[in-house]
Amino acid sequence: MDSLITAAARALASGDPLGALKRVALRDDAPALALRGIAMAQLGDFTRAKELLRRATRAFSPKESLARARCIVAEAEIALASRDLGWPAKALDGARSTLEEHGDLLNAAHARYLEVRRHLLVGYLDAAERLLADLDPTPLPPASKATHELLVTGIAIRRLRTKAARVALARAERAARQAGIPALTAEVESAFRLLHIPAARLIAGGEERPLLLEEVEALLSSEALVMDACRNVVRDSGAVVSLVTRPVLFALARALGESWPGDVPRDRLVARTFGARFVDESHRMRLRVEIGRLRKMLRPLARISATKRGFTLAPCRTREVVVLARPVEDENGAVLAFLADGESWSSSALAIALGTSQRTVQRALDSLAAAGKVQCFGHARARRWITPPMPGFTTTLLLPTPLPID
Repeated sequence: MDSLITAAARALASGDPLGALKRVALRDDAPALALRGIAMAQLGDFTRAKELLRRATRAFSPKESLARARCIVAEAEIALASRDLGWPAKALDGARSTLEEHGDLLNAAHARYLEVRRHLLVGYLDAAERLLADLDPTPLPPASKATHELLVTGIAIRRLRTKAARVALARAERAARQAGIPALTAEVESAFRLLHIPAARLIAGGEERPLLLEEVEALLSSEALVMDACRNVVRDSGAVVSLVTRPVLFALARALGESWPGDVPRDRLVARTFGARFVDESHRMRLRVEIGRLRKMLRPLARISATKRGFTLAPCRTREVVVLARPVEDENGAVLAFLADGESWSSSALAIALGTSQRTVQRALDSLAAAGKVQCFGHARARRWITPPMPGFTTTLLLPTPLPID
C-alpha cells in the first residue's frame, strides 16, 4: 500500500475527511475510491459516497474479497446513516463472515454493530440486546468501545434503565476522549443531554408537569395506577393491561384517569372518545357497551362505577391515579418521533420503522408539511423529510465510519 493511501486512512481514522481527500481526491484506483467514499460520507454527501463505494467494490478484483467486504460494510453504514432501511442485511452478514475468516476482527465487529444499530432504530430491542451481548469490546480500539457503550446506552434508555444508561455513558465518554474523534465526542454529549430533557408529561389532579427519563422510570416502578399514553397500557405495581389494539377503550381509561378522583360526564366521554359533535341515544348506548368492555379488562386493577352524571374510576391496590403522556402529542406523533433525530428520512424507511404502509406514512407527512412541522427536499425516490430535533425523543447513533482499508 502506498504512502498516500496510508496517510488518507490515518486521516479518516482521526475524523479528518478533508485531510484524507487532499491525498486521494484525484485518484481512481480501488483503494482511493473506497477512502474517498468514506470521506464523503463523513462530510454528509451520502449519495456521492455510495456511488464511490460501489465503484470501489467493482474495481477490486474477485480475489480481493477482504477489500470488497470492507466496502460493503462501509456502504451499509452509509445506508443506515441516510435512513435507507431497505439495504440487504444478507449482504452485510456475508461481508462480516468474510472479515472474520480473514482475521479482520475490528471491521467484523463494526458490521455487527451496524446490525445492532438497525435493530435499535426500528425498535427491535430484544434482537439488539442479543447481538450486543455476543460482542466483547475489550480488545477493540477506543472508538469501537465508545460505539459499543453508546449502543448499550441506547438500549438502556429505551428500556427505561437510567442508572445503566449513565454508567454506559461514562464509559463511552472515557473511550471517546481516548479516541479523540470530535464527532464521537459530540454523540456522547448528545446522549447525555437526553437524560436532562423532558421525556414525558405527568397529568394528575387536573394539572400537568414535564418528567425527565429518570422520573418516568421512578413513576412506572411506583405503587400508582398509571394510564400510560406512551404505550397505551394501564399498569400498577402488580399487573399490566395492554390496550394497544383497543384505542377506544384506552381513550376512556385516560379520560377517567385525568378526572380522578372525580367522575366524567357521559356527554364529555362520548365527545372525547367517539368525536361526536352531537350526542344522541345511540352514542350513549355505545358508551355503555365500551364501558362494560373496559370494566372487564381493568378488573384486576380498578373498578369503574356509574354516577348520576357519568362514570368514575376507583383503583384496587393504590390510592393514586396518574396519566403518563408523550411530551408532544400529535395525530402523527409517531412519525414526528422518528424525524426528531434531525436526520433525513424517506417515506419508505419510515414505513419500515413504524411497521405500517408507505401510503399511510405519506399521508401523515403531507399533513405535517401542511402544518409547517416538517420539510422535504428532493423528488420521487430521492425525496427526504426532516424536522428540527424535538425534546423527549431518543437520537440515533451516527458515528464515523471505520476504515475499509488498513
